[in-house]
Amino acid sequence: MKTIRIGTRGSRLALIQSEQVRDILHSNFPDDTFELVVIKTTGDKILDAPLSKIGDKGLFTKEIEKELLDGSVDLAVHSMKDMPTELPKGLSIGAVTARINPLDLFISRSGKRLRELKQGDTVATGSLRRKAQIRAFMPGLNIVEMRGNVESRIRKMMDNPDMDGIILACAGVARLAIKNIVSEIVPEDIILPAAGQASLAIEIREDDRAIETIVAPLDDRDSRNAIASERAFLSELGGGCQVPIAALARISGDMLTLAGMVADLDGKRVFRGSASGPVSDYNRIGRNLARKLMDDGAKKILEQIYGRQL
Repeated sequence: MKTIRIGTRGSRLALIQSEQVRDILHSNFPDDTFELVVIKTTGDKILDAPLSKIGDKGLFTKEIEKELLDGSVDLAVHSMKDMPTELPKGLSIGAVTARINPLDLFISRSGKRLRELKQGDTVATGSLRRKAQIRAFMPGLNIVEMRGNVESRIRKMMDNPDMDGIILACAGVARLAIKNIVSEIVPEDIILPAAGQASLAIEIREDDRAIETIVAPLDDRDSRNAIASERAFLSELGGGCQVPIAALARISGDMLTLAGMVADLDGKRVFRGSASGPVSDYNRIGRNLARKLMDDGAKKILEQIYGRQL
């Protein structure tokens, strides 16, 4: 019998996600003890500034990864969308869990759908990706910054009579079991989700074969391949939280179809595209779509935001 320590953020959503992973692992390995270790990340400590202003990569992962590399924890549970495309040396993704609904949703004070709002109405989100796509869809909306855990964001919106709604991920709201207040699941032609959204990444030390074996049953092959294509798209664009980039891959049989989006910060220039091919070509599909969007004009957006030539 051994104790296996699971690194996690401390929000209620992160704990629910990690508890679900812990319970599955314990059911598979009942002789072992699985213990959650809460680690505070940079993104959790700084809540009064947009993510794009406080850094780029690893805002919700790097402190947990340090503990993993130091041996203080044996594995880590992350929201896949928070994972940088390049992992620290010595770490790997041991499992990608089965994806639930990857789309975003809208919660309205009055029960309206997004398209039923009027010019000047206020919608809250902390995501550049969501802001850009909402502005492209309905330029007259007032988009305001809001960060914090899911429940606090919903509460702030409901308590503020000047706010008309908020955009959140379906997955987080579903895992918190608060779906009854959802006004609309936003179609992907309005808001395409973040790469990796709605799946969990189980991060491990790449030389730890015992933990690799323990987490392997959590891995969902279709989710891993779809998200790998999205992350290849993101990587080719050099993407982090400073750029409005979105991607969603779907698998049907042995075919993968990837939709991708790059926008400027105000949503006035939006480049969308899609590409398909055999699932085994997931990396090529993602990188080729990224290059196509760059050739279409997204390269200028990226160069302006990054402040360098690509």
